[in-house]
Amino acid sequence: MERRVLLAIFLAFLVLYVWQALFVKPVPKPGSPSAGAPTAATTPPAPVPGQTPTPENAAAPSPPAEAPAPLSAPAAAALVGETAERDVRVETREVIAVFTNRGARLKSWRLKRYLNAEREPQDLVEHAVASQPLPFTLRTSNDATTTTLNTALYTVSGAPASADSSPVDLRFEYRDNAGLHALKAFHLEPDAFIVTVNVAVREGERALKPAIVWGPAVGDVAEVSRYTKKAEGLLFQDGKAVRLASKDFAKQSVYDGDYKYAGVDDNYFMTAALEAGPSKVSFQPVAIPPGGESKDPPRELVSYSIEPQGAEAVRFFVGPKDFDVLTAIDPDVGKAIDFGMFTVIVVPLLRSLKWVNAYVGNYGWSIIILTFIINVILFPLRHKSVVSMRKMQEIQPEVKAIQDRYKNLKATDPAKQKMNQELMALYKERGVNPASGCVPMLLTFPFIFAFYALLSTAIELRGAPWFGWIHDLSAHDPYFVTPVLMGVSQIWQQRLAPAAGMDPIQQKMTMLMPVFFTFLFLWYPAGVALYWLVNNIWAIGQQYLTNYMIGPPKISRAAGGSASERRMKRVGGGKTDAARENS
Repeated sequence: MERRVLLAIFLAFLVLYVWQALFVKPVPKPGSPSAGAPTAATTPPAPVPGQTPTPENAAAPSPPAEAPAPLSAPAAAALVGETAERDVRVETREVIAVFTNRGARLKSWRLKRYLNAEREPQDLVEHAVASQPLPFTLRTSNDATTTTLNTALYTVSGAPASADSSPVDLRFEYRDNAGLHALKAFHLEPDAFIVTVNVAVREGERALKPAIVWGPAVGDVAEVSRYTKKAEGLLFQDGKAVRLASKDFAKQSVYDGDYKYAGVDDNYFMTAALEAGPSKVSFQPVAIPPGGESKDPPRELVSYSIEPQGAEAVRFFVGPKDFDVLTAIDPDVGKAIDFGMFTVIVVPLLRSLKWVNAYVGNYGWSIIILTFIINVILFPLRHKSVVSMRKMQEIQPEVKAIQDRYKNLKATDPAKQKMNQELMALYKERGVNPASGCVPMLLTFPFIFAFYALLSTAIELRGAPWFGWIHDLSAHDPYFVTPVLMGVSQIWQQRLAPAAGMDPIQQKMTMLMPVFFTFLFLWYPAGVALYWLVNNIWAIGQQYLTNYMIGPPKISRAAGGSASERRMKRVGGGKTDAARENS
């Protein structure tokens, strides 16, 4: 009975966790777009023309959507500008950025400490679709002005080749004889992933407030599987992070509100406008088909733009979802990492994992060591749970005998209550608490799920090798060794656990759970499968130790003259009142 309750609670807990993690998403407040702006019922904003083809995207296939009109040179004559297109390269301690003077936009933003599959600095600017706009493209209500702003050749000033200890300031300016004057100033911090852009655009005497378009984000070509977290829109408002999937944009693509930050993130990286304030944020899904004859599903990115209603300067974070990096900016920015419902446990576990790794230098072994440390702390709880389950196993013959005597009675029969009285008397006589085996085990579940959430989201595991064939703990085991061993260890663990109160059908269902978990973990990150395997091995060892400490089970006899027989006589022997009167 106790094992049945434990299994039911575990499955309910698992379903609740998976449902909240995958399906339950808070709905943001509907925006109130201004006149002429796209609304939930209109088509998402079209890509802004003006991306310059690069060697990386020149051969990329065109998207199925309509391609923008061919670019043309500004009709007006430039008064302030340059005559040739050129790139401006800036390097800080953390990033290597490349700007182009055509439209004063960002062509590349590579992270020096985070590498891609080719072991080169990861670029967070997407180059696979040439028709999509580059970051810091501007959009106005006038198509001609928009085209000019994004195709004109700006003059550039203040561009050091590298800056390890001081900020970098770039200034792009354009002016023509039609009265259009645009100024973009970029400020890069030397040891952060933040770039501040200050945009000032005037058309004659009229100041314009253009939207700042980022384009497809975030450009991380990670392993594509059903468990990979795809790029999503991200809005932080009123202390909560709202995540928007591509399917949400069909209902509403424009959001108006006062946001602390807004942008796009995936499992490991994020680009977002910080301290956005009152802003209008637009999202558009972008599907990038796989190259060649690959049968992989298309990569799903999200293009976004932000139109701040307040200050002209906007700070953008473009970097890793490293908890320490994000919380150093603001504790609320750290909430961009979706740790799930056990954040209060995940954060200390993350810091502990980093602490262990500082001594070990390998995140695979760090996971193993930290798993052992956690299990040592939880040892008393698990020991108490196993001891209680053993006591329940020992009295199962007597429990079964009592239940058999009342099995023919309906649940509404008053005599059925006497079965519970007998059971409670048996528990009291033998010193068994039915909940004592369940509660200690439940207390360990938050730590199990918290560690799982940690290993599924921690960027520290991205590209981190363990040994042998596992070169990336954030990707699945290429030979499926750890998931299979995890399944075998779980079967072993199930066989060792006391099967108190379980009928043969329930026992078979319980034995099927390891098979289900094995298939579930085949494509999970190798770090998660490694943790679950080590956790199972510890549980098996602890089960053997507990069995040695408490000795073999002492199964009670439920036949003639037992305590259960005497209790049966006291409470009526399982007969109804009418039956006793007739006898």
